[in-house]
Parts: sequence; C-alpha cells; structure tokens
Amino acid sequence: MRDTIFIVALVMLLSVIAVNVNADELVHKFGSPSFNGINQSAHYLTIDEQERTRAEKIAEDIQDALEEAEREADNTVLAKFIRNLESRIYSTLAKDISESLFNYSGIPTADNPIAGEINLEGNILKWINDGTTITLIIEEWFDGVLISTTEIVIPVGSFGGCWVDCDG
Repeated sequence: MRDTIFIVALVMLLSVIAVNVNADELVHKFGSPSFNGINQSAHYLTIDEQERTRAEKIAEDIQDALEEAEREADNTVLAKFIRNLESRIYSTLAKDISESLFNYSGIPTADNPIAGEINLEGNILKWINDGTTITLIIEEWFDGVLISTTEIVIPVGSFGGCWVDCDG
C-alpha cells in the first residue's frame, strides 16, 4: 500500500509540474549583421575602414623603410666624403670666379672688358667686367632647353675698386 501511495503522489507531483512547463519553437537568429541585415551598412563601413587603414599602414611602413634606407645610404662614410669634397670644390670654384670678377691686374673698360664663362653641370655662368659694373648672367638649361636666365649687375664703385671714373 505504501508503494501505491508513493506512486499516486509522484504522479500528482509530476502533473502539477507539467502544467507549468511551457514550450516554444526554437528559432535561430544570426548575430552577424552580414547575415541578418540589422546595421548591415554600418558593418560594411567598419570592414571598409579596417581594410583602408590596414592598406595605408602597410604603404606607410614601406615608405618609412625606403626613407630609412635612403638616410642610411646618405650617412655612409663615402657619401659624407663626397659631399664634403663637392662642397670644397664648389667653394674653391666660387672663390676663383669671384677673384676673376674683381680682377685688378688688368684695367677693364667698356671697349676692352674682362669677361669669362663657365659651364657648370649643364648651366652656364657668364660675367663681364667693364670697369664700372660687373654683370653676372646665369643661364639654367635642362635637356638643351633654356629654362631661365638670371642677370645680376654689381656696381664696382660701391666696393671701392673702380678702374675708371665711377662717378662720370
């Protein structure tokens, strides 16, 4: 008899519990905006932004590496030596041209001026000293085409070195 009471009590307990249980169908919803369409455009914009910034970063890293290699090449002992040598050669050349411009060994006149010309890396520097002024003409050439001409006129009397009457 005890077993019967136990079974009846168990059935009653299960029937009370079964009444409170509710069931619903299982529905799967995607969490990714690529599949469900919610916030899809924002999702695509985020992906595009990530791809763009990644590509920019890669290009920037490549440019930085190239610039670093160029700086390293410019800082070698040989490159420093060549720059120093070029600087000294150009300095000596400028000194020689300057001395030629203000050459006091001969007396330049309008009829017999002291003149010179030098071709420097495809560009032409001309100077004419007529005793009262020195005219320096610089012609910039590129591939055989005259790009620009600069003319500088220096009054010799302002430097205290007139060969002829500077006032007249």
